[in-house]
Amino acid sequence: MLLAIVLAFLAASTLLVGAALAMARHWSTRTIGLIAGFGVGALISSLTLDLTESAFAEAGAPAVALGLAAGAIVYSAGNWALHKGGPGRHRKRSGGQQEGAGALGIVLGTILDGIPESIVIGISLLASEAIGLSFLIAVAISNLPEAMSATTGLRRAGWSAAHVYRLWAGVALVSALSAGLGYLLLADAPPGLTATIEAFAAGAILTMLADTMMPEAFDDAGPAVGLATVLGYALGALLTLV
Repeated sequence: MLLAIVLAFLAASTLLVGAALAMARHWSTRTIGLIAGFGVGALISSLTLDLTESAFAEAGAPAVALGLAAGAIVYSAGNWALHKGGPGRHRKRSGGQQEGAGALGIVLGTILDGIPESIVIGISLLASEAIGLSFLIAVAISNLPEAMSATTGLRRAGWSAAHVYRLWAGVALVSALSAGLGYLLLADAPPGLTATIEAFAAGAILTMLADTMMPEAFDDAGPAVGLATVLGYALGALLTLV
């Protein structure tokens, strides 16, 4: 369990790195969008070539399909609830749209994005005491543009540097605890259940990518984000398959 907590915290700690980079100098939205596209590609590669394949080997196609669909529905419902009331809707934007949005909504929205990734880390360690390097790297890469873009927006909305750092540190801590809790609660679960939950987390992450990161990356970087996404996918494939 401790290893799950440590690995999840390390993967989420790049949120703090992204915040520091955003406050150290000005980054163009195009640059942030390209980094985001690269991270999206790396995550999709890891999800499709590693996580979903592992779940399929353990539980078969019906369980994987059910898990993917359930993860997508639950994530969409949670995201819709945040959007409905306004808070958290612009949590990843760089233009200061967070102004007037509740801090709690922004925190909850960011945690909603990160928890499925942490669950994957905890569950993966149950199976083999190891986790795919490609997934950890993909999570770390995808966190960078998320924190850079959101930090820029939060600073423009009037948040202090200390407040921003507390936000990302809290998210990293929740992510680490989620990984540890997932590991603890599922330690004695049958392989079929853990595989279905893996698929559930994969569905939630894919929905998050399609719902937030991919549209925002395209808005920021334009058609070039497609190339960045494929390059990220290629890196993830290289790390997973070699």
